Amino acid sequence: MIGFFKRSIDLVLLATLSPVFLVLFLLIYCLLISKKNPIFKQKRIGFKEKEFTIYKFKTIEDEKVINAFCLFLRKSNLDEIPQLLNVLKGEMSWIGPRPLLPEYLPKYTLEQRKRHLVRPGLTGWAQVNGANSLNWKDRLEKDVYYADNQSFVLDFKIFFLTFLLPFKKEDNNHFSEKFEG
Repeated sequence: MIGFFKRSIDLVLLATLSPVFLVLFLLIYCLLISKKNPIFKQKRIGFKEKEFTIYKFKTIEDEKVINAFCLFLRKSNLDEIPQLLNVLKGEMSWIGPRPLLPEYLPKYTLEQRKRHLVRPGLTGWAQVNGANSLNWKDRLEKDVYYADNQSFVLDFKIFFLTFLLPFKKEDNNHFSEKFEG
């Protein structure tokens, strides 16, 4: 039952905030238009271990080069605005474990696979509790905690803590996608 209400809240939030995010999307897209294609697409694993394509703004050129504007997008998480399309399509939620790459799936323990019992999110319990300063084991434990304890109260807490992240000193938004299982 929580899934139905959570999906409804996702859509209400999306409809309410879409004017702001649409303006931000268009502005960022125009500033990144010099790139061949400013939208980055990548396969990820989501709800019930189903594969989907995630969308982000492309912030890295030639594998390693990143300019100040792109660094700002990453630190502020504005590079993830295109993921709102994933929320609209029902592949993601506002709140849930961050979706990871398909090649990590066989490396999860049975306990860690619980993270796929809920929709992945734009932000989650692991993100507001250290994100990239956490090792993989701790990050996945936080994802499982969320899956086991999902509630509107926890979602509310995560949603508002997320807005504090860009103001934290430590770098929560950059990490290697290499699984250290």
